[in-house]
Amino acid sequence: MEHRITVGLDGSPEGGAAARWAAREAVLRGAELRLFHAEESSVPVGAPAAASEVRRGWAEALLEDAAEALHHVHPELRITTQSYEGPPAASLATAAATADLLVLGSRGLGTLTGFVLGSVAMAVLHSTERPVVLVRGGEDGLPHPAGEHTRRDVVVGVDIGRPCDAVLAFAFEEAARRSCRLHVLHAWPPPVMVGYGAAYDPRVHAQINENMTADLAEVLGPWQDRFPAVDATALTSMGHAAQKLVDCGAGAGLIVVGRRIRRSSFGARIGSTTHAVIHHAVPPVAVIAHD
Repeated sequence: MEHRITVGLDGSPEGGAAARWAAREAVLRGAELRLFHAEESSVPVGAPAAASEVRRGWAEALLEDAAEALHHVHPELRITTQSYEGPPAASLATAAATADLLVLGSRGLGTLTGFVLGSVAMAVLHSTERPVVLVRGGEDGLPHPAGEHTRRDVVVGVDIGRPCDAVLAFAFEEAARRSCRLHVLHAWPPPVMVGYGAAYDPRVHAQINENMTADLAEVLGPWQDRFPAVDATALTSMGHAAQKLVDCGAGAGLIVVGRRIRRSSFGARIGSTTHAVIHHAVPPVAVIAHD
């Protein structure tokens, strides 16, 4: 199977940052990079056919210019382009089906506000089971030696009660490719007694944290055996999982979170922790769908 990374382009700075990130990732993976643009026709019925030609010409120029710029930085990278006229979210989800990874830009309003995730990106997350990476416009777009990402750490969130092989596999594989450290984080809520104003006993906190650390180490054991070269650090902490991930991942190169696949039309399609992380984290965020 040919490895491929697809990135959605829309002419925005965020889309450009996503393309540069995707190109570096494609070099790391030895994968093809596909630049993809989709847009519903905004030309009114009855308008001159030339208007549609202008839109198509703009899309082709966008893709060609991006491909040329990326080839200049990564001459060894195989780049293809595809323009599609249709609903962007559905088109991107279809394109993702034949890719190892889909990369999208995400508009931000600064470090305090975090992500403002557009309706297209959110719809794609809901509808594809392929890994999706969301990239902020401020992500480092400068060339890297040998096409490598900046060697910042990878951070992954884990629920000890329901550890997910797909999420851990993606995180360990990314850390191995980047030759960087992996931080595996589990956050646990405060004891019920604390919520009722009972006296806080630090010994209770220490014992809970010790138990959580042991449980997390047990979860990680098989993965560290599979990836002995990866320096994986287990972190446990009391608090809200999303906030802990955002704080821990502030200087990371990638934050990895999971999204449970919903087979039913009822219920949230993205969990509250993942939803909060993709809206407030500054580094790129990989969302891994799993059963």
